[in-house]
Amino acid sequence: MKIYDVCIVGFGPTGAVTASLLANAGHSVIVVDRLTEVYDKPRAIALDHEIMRVFQNMGIIDDILPYVAEYPPSEYVGVDGDIIKRLDVSPPPYPQGWAPNYSFTQPPVERLLRKSAEDAGVTILLGHEFVSLQDRDEKVTVSLRDPEDKHIEYHARYVIGADGANSTVRRLCGLELIDLVFDEPWLVVDVQVNEETLSTLPDVNVQYCEPKRPGTYVVGPANHRRWEIMLNEDECLDGSLSPERVWELLKRWITPKTANLWRSATYRFHAVVASKWRRGRVLLAGDAAHQQPPFLGQGMCQGVRDAVNLSWKLDLVLRKQASENLLDTYGEERRTHVTALMNIIKALGRFIGERDVNRARERDKKALADMGGTVVTTSRQDIMPALSVGVLSTQKNDGRGTLFPQPRLIDGSLLDDSLGQGLRLILSGDTGDFSPKKSMVPEGLTIARVFEQTDAQSNNSVVSNFVEAEGVVTSWFRKNQAVAALVRPDNYIFGTAEKISDVSDLIVQYQRAVTGIST
Repeated sequence: MKIYDVCIVGFGPTGAVTASLLANAGHSVIVVDRLTEVYDKPRAIALDHEIMRVFQNMGIIDDILPYVAEYPPSEYVGVDGDIIKRLDVSPPPYPQGWAPNYSFTQPPVERLLRKSAEDAGVTILLGHEFVSLQDRDEKVTVSLRDPEDKHIEYHARYVIGADGANSTVRRLCGLELIDLVFDEPWLVVDVQVNEETLSTLPDVNVQYCEPKRPGTYVVGPANHRRWEIMLNEDECLDGSLSPERVWELLKRWITPKTANLWRSATYRFHAVVASKWRRGRVLLAGDAAHQQPPFLGQGMCQGVRDAVNLSWKLDLVLRKQASENLLDTYGEERRTHVTALMNIIKALGRFIGERDVNRARERDKKALADMGGTVVTTSRQDIMPALSVGVLSTQKNDGRGTLFPQPRLIDGSLLDDSLGQGLRLILSGDTGDFSPKKSMVPEGLTIARVFEQTDAQSNNSVVSNFVEAEGVVTSWFRKNQAVAALVRPDNYIFGTAEKISDVSDLIVQYQRAVTGIST
């Protein structure tokens, strides 16, 4: 009887990334999905620099780039048509090596994610419906119905439910969703705009904070444009709108003569998160674990974060380099982070969706007053929360739980392409040498020093030297008053050290956090 290391239910973006990461780490993975093809219309439309870095680390970024476009600024338009808020990116150099936000076309990108899993050797069962599971005897038995309606079983050490908002895995495990109190009806419309009409549309993303009809306009790649339009409760009683009504709502911007209707769907935007993300050897990921309104474009990003966080921890557990208890930190970290980000998203949604004219006018006045009377651009990079719980150092500081930057090197490459992934200890170029005892170095740890100047090199054979081109890492160390950062496989910072003499203790803390054993 073959026992796979991992069975993944659901082959959407979250399931595909998880499968690819675990298979490339050397584990046997089987993935099942009831559908046989990628859905041919866009649903997610936004990615951020963290996810682009994940795709870079997966080795598929060059294939994905033709299907993405950098986000333009986002402008919030108030009751009287004035701009009351503006989001944009800080100027380059970009901390993660990628622009902070992108729009993308989902179907071709999702196909590339599936191909990555296939190339990694994942066993893929499409057209197979997940029916049930039994977790016992250190394995999970998964029951499926194949395309011929025959009942078949597979066995795996762990099962990951990435089977969407209506997750059967979640239901069978009795894992409940917590309602975070957001529920609004919206219409989402994707269109392909005629070339001659593009110039008549805004070249920035727009949040129409208009009480009569709040809405969002998103600039997608090429001629792809999206509108999200808030509905009245009596407009979507049957869960759909006729094409004629959709065009009526879009006539302010486009008509059937100037654009092709690609997809339209009505949704109830809501905010929910699973109370628990693990039951025994079964774990949840992606929309099975959380769903949020789209006001920051973080839906697919959240699922990929789940995939990366879970994959590096499950990899260590499967290799017996960590206790199974490490898997509990996956749900702890992601649930807390998802909830914090969702609270930000909900606040933006309520800001945009105010339906009372008087309250909306007060909102507009306050927004401008808070900026000193004129619109001040807010950096998108400043919105994302840090990790606050889980596999983190006990020393709290501004760097802990944030993404470590990825500089561009003097040869034009990005650091991850030269250094690789996994657990990394990054040292500042202007600090003293660090030569750890071999017995205290965790398996797989890579030590690197990043210099700002080509003439300042270390001769320590244990440490790899890199020279950055734009001072991104050097500036980061100075800002955070640190000389070293211990970076987890998901690029989040376990902790930092103010002095080189503190690095050994940082490594010991990591060992304890992951294995419960001190070195």
